[in-house]
Amino acid sequence: MKNIVILATGGTIAGCASSSEETLSYTSGIISIDTLITQIPPLQKVANITGEQFAQIDSSDMSLDIWIKLAKRVNELLCQQSVDGIVITHGTDTLEETAYFLDLVVKSRKPVVLVGAMRPSTAISTDGPKNIYDGVVLAASDQAVGKGVLVCLNDTINCGRDVTKTNTSLQDTFKAPELGCLGYIQGSVPSFYRFPARKHTLETEFEINEHTKLPQVDILYAYADYNATLAHAAVEAGAKGLIHAGIGNGGMSKCMKETLVEFSRQGIVIVRSSRVMSGIVTRNGAVNDDECGFVAADSLNPQKARVLLMLALNKTSNIKEIQNMFWTY
Repeated sequence: MKNIVILATGGTIAGCASSSEETLSYTSGIISIDTLITQIPPLQKVANITGEQFAQIDSSDMSLDIWIKLAKRVNELLCQQSVDGIVITHGTDTLEETAYFLDLVVKSRKPVVLVGAMRPSTAISTDGPKNIYDGVVLAASDQAVGKGVLVCLNDTINCGRDVTKTNTSLQDTFKAPELGCLGYIQGSVPSFYRFPARKHTLETEFEINEHTKLPQVDILYAYADYNATLAHAAVEAGAKGLIHAGIGNGGMSKCMKETLVEFSRQGIVIVRSSRVMSGIVTRNGAVNDDECGFVAADSLNPQKARVLLMLALNKTSNIKEIQNMFWTY
């Protein structure tokens, strides 16, 4: 059998509520990974399991420091011949961001699978045990090798780049709008129907080491009659880049455009994304990016665009080079 390490970070999947009927009000990250493993006896038939309590937080408290430490630990484990794959338990609120970050910085073809739960471990119909089981099945599968960082919940396999949380409480919340999932877990067997198209893991130029620090990048959300107050506050607070979650095809008000053009001239990198759930923000579409000095986010949502921009800024501040990264990853 394959040797799979489960790195636990807390979240709803390790949460506890006051009663088994309660699914919305609970405390995250209470149950240890060792306890969770013992509650799923069939795991022992799938792989040799090692559990490691890496963190014990609500995913709303996920931080850049934890990301860096997690990436280093994942790369360290995957370098070992005795480790065939990794499963990471994670709170669902920021799971997609962690998945994309790891998809860009993990340096191995071995499977890395993120799992979570929409209901706490104490709920009558908790989804955590099944998601952990499916995550281990996937991480132990030869089919998952070389496909980048994967997300597996509700019997569905998604890639870390495309997946997003689409519902606040339903179990089938993780989806890839328009692009679709990679496959399913059917009868404890992974079935893939498409592959990730964008470069990931070993194919990327991003490295995480003991000296890595990620620059501050903030997100600005567009809405009717908004102004540039928060943009100024972000730059004054030290932001090196800004993600504009624009309307439609990344559009923005005249006031915001004037402000962001000025920031761009000062060396702050501006990326146009969209508050719309799906679709491509096209270069020189709603805004003339060449003229303004902006970067178009392609199909990345604002939170994913922030992840890529932070890593990009550690490599360069050249707009053309960063734009190429958004088209590549």
